[in-house]
Formats: sequence, C-alpha cells, structure tokens
Amino acid sequence: MSLPTPHRIRIRSRARTAVLALTLCAATALPAAPVSQASQAAPDTRLEGRLPSGAAYVMDVPAAWNGTVLLYSHGYRAAGWPNPAENAPSPETRTALLARGYALIGSSYATNGWAVAEAVPDQLATLDLFTEKFGTARRALAWGTSYGGLVTTRLAERHAERFDGSLSMCGLIQGGVANWNSTLDPVFALKALLAPGADIPLTGFADQAAARSAAGALTAAVTAAQRTPEGRARIALAAALHDIPGHNDVSQPEPEPTDWEAQQANQYAAVRGLLELPAFSWRQEAESRAGGNPSWNTGVDYTSVLHRSPAYRQVTELYKRAGLSLRDDLSTLARAPRVSADPPAVRWMRRTSVLTGRLSDPQLTVHTTGDALIPVRSASAYRRAATAAGAGTLLGQAYVDGPGHCTFTPGEILGALRTLEHRLATGRWDTSPGALNARARQEDPTAEARYVAYRPGPYPRPYDLAHPADARP
Repeated sequence: MSLPTPHRIRIRSRARTAVLALTLCAATALPAAPVSQASQAAPDTRLEGRLPSGAAYVMDVPAAWNGTVLLYSHGYRAAGWPNPAENAPSPETRTALLARGYALIGSSYATNGWAVAEAVPDQLATLDLFTEKFGTARRALAWGTSYGGLVTTRLAERHAERFDGSLSMCGLIQGGVANWNSTLDPVFALKALLAPGADIPLTGFADQAAARSAAGALTAAVTAAQRTPEGRARIALAAALHDIPGHNDVSQPEPEPTDWEAQQANQYAAVRGLLELPAFSWRQEAESRAGGNPSWNTGVDYTSVLHRSPAYRQVTELYKRAGLSLRDDLSTLARAPRVSADPPAVRWMRRTSVLTGRLSDPQLTVHTTGDALIPVRSASAYRRAATAAGAGTLLGQAYVDGPGHCTFTPGEILGALRTLEHRLATGRWDTSPGALNARARQEDPTAEARYVAYRPGPYPRPYDLAHPADARP
C-alpha cells in the first residue's frame, strides 16, 4: 500500500480520572475493552492529512478507545463546494461518540459531485491508514448519511470482509439509476403540463450553464403556475411523482391531514429546491461522469405511479377544487415525448452506483418520514433488493417521525448505533419503536425520541442488480 502525503498530528491530553469518570457516566450497553495496552495508555489523538488520491482524512481516537472504529461517509457535495474530511454527521454527535470511547474516521473523497467511484477506495484507504497507525480494531462499522448512505452500502456489499456491520441514515439506498429516474419524473410532468411548448431540455446538458438555463426556464413556469389553483394542482401532481411530502422541512408548520393547500405550499418549496440543484445542476455533473444520460421514462405509466403515491388523495382533491380533469392531464403525460437513456451511461451507473442487495453482515437503515430529497420509500427499494438477494434477515429498518432530510437528533443517531450493536451481540434485530426510543433517550435524555412504527410503500421505480429485469431501460 502506498503511504499518504505528510500529515499533522495534534494531541490533546486530559486528566485520566476525568476520562474514567466520563466513560463510566456515558457507558450504556455493550462496553468493549480497548484493543491493546498501547491504545489504552495513549492520550486523545486527532490525525489529519491527505491520501495519495488527494482526499483529506480525519481521525479522532479517544484515550479510552473501546475498540470500535466508525468509518463515516459524508453526504453529497456539489462541484465547487468546500470539501473537508468529516468523521461524524454533526459536532454534537462526534463529541458524544468520543466520550463513549469510539474511534471516528472519514475522508473527504478525492472529488466532489457524484464521486462514488472515488469515495469507496478513499474510505478503504482511510481505514487502512487507521489500522497502520492505531492497530486492528476489534470491530469496524461503516456508517453514513444521505449520499454517504449509498457509499456505506457499497462498502458493505462489495467489501464485507472489512466491516462487521453498517448503518445507513437517510441514505440514497435506492441506488444511482433509481435516483436519477425518480428525479426525472417530476420535472417531466412539470414541463409537459406547465410549459409544453417551451424548449427546455431535461437531460443531456453540455455544461453547467446549459443546466442552469434549463432550470431557470422551468422554475419560471412553476413560479407562475403557483399563482393559480390549476397550476398548484399540477405542481402537486409532479410532487407526488417524486414522493415529496406535504410536511418536508422543520421550518414549516405541520398542516392538518386534510389541509391540501397548506401541504401543496410546502411541496412547492421542495419542488423549487429540486429544480435549483438536483434535477439540473447535479444531474449535469453526474452525466458528465457517466458519459451521457443514465435515466429514462420510456414505458412509464404515470397513472399507475400516481395511484401508488401517498399523495394521491391530495392531488385528486386539488384537481377537483381547481375544476381540472386529472384524467386529461394524465393523458397528456402519456402522450408527451419520452426521455430515453444512453446505454453506456446506464452501464457506468450500474457499475459504480447500483446496489446488489447482497449483504454479508447486518445493516440498519434509518429514515425520516418527511424527507423530500431522498423520499422514505427508498428504504423499500433496498428491502426489495436485499430480500431478492437472500439477505433480508440481515437488514433492519427504522423510521423517525419528522420532516426534513437527515434531521435526526444525536440521541436518535446513537440509539440507532446501539441497535446495530445489539444485533451484532445477540444475532437478532430489536428495531421496535419502543426499544429504539429507549436507547435514544438513554443516550440523550434532553431530546424527544421520535421512532415510530412505519412501513413505506413500494418504491415507484426501483432498479437494483438482484432483479434481472431491472437491466432493461
């Protein structure tokens, strides 16, 4: 293995008695012995540097290391965004985990954007370096959030020998092709219904300027449509095709169950966000890596997709109030020219970013019920893949009742980690809301624990390698 570029080490020491008291106060289930006397005697250590790929890495190893290392995969970062290394989803979670004795490591990935091909080897290289510097961990767990959930699951599926288990939080576990297909559906509906005569490409952008131009044109049509009952009904239809909930941001007041207009206003805000970045700018970056468009809607029956959507009743009510024919608009979608995929781009996405469902060790997935960016039904997509691959018993899934993307409290995150550890220790899952909430409250008694019994419906357009029919666009 090639060595990383020069790194810097910062040592933080504190009184041994304070460490012992903090560790004893924080201990919950499954305390673990340190790996060696050397690691037990060492002071708290932070190691930072760069891998040969150019990716930054960061490692935090507490003095009272419990023998478990957590390899964290961070979420999506667009081209041009800052790209620091991260080893936890938040500073509060990092502090809590270090106090409980976990070693935390992670890399930045060598590039931003749809960088799965770089992220996986960079994360493995970070784990290699940790082992070189601190010794072999008693237990190694992969975990990640959002796009990092896809990276985590790729690590768990393709490099199972390196890990004992994995935790995907708000993860893009439907895989890359399914993600880009489901991102195409709402913008296709918006263009067909709100700007049918406009020259607005939905895929195949030459560069970021072309993507921004298309996004601006469709955003203008959506903004104008939001001013009328007819336009709002059609925006709700497009939102339903992407499973955008009527309460999808912590800043939004929660609407009543039948307050269809308030729910639509919340969906409109999420649709604007979808147009601003993922549907055009982020798509263009992914297409540039894939060598073309990896998504399609040829052969898709949008009437069927809508009927399976949790927002179906909302859409029908808004259409009635607007005096519109939903049947006519669905017929318009059926007749509209479809988008075909570029086969080489699909092959690239299959090779780098599509999941197999073949787990060898336990994985726990956790998702909020009100996620607009990666809708909760993505969990069903991975359940489908794991079941078909014969790994269904290794997969545990849990749900937090709340709006937003990755809006878990530190207690809920630590409760999920304890649940995975319980599965590793006992060989059985205990993912009941009562057990998860008890663990979350034990970790953080000051915050509400919101795990609930929930079963998402089938993902509208799944695509995984465990189903051979998925290979045909």
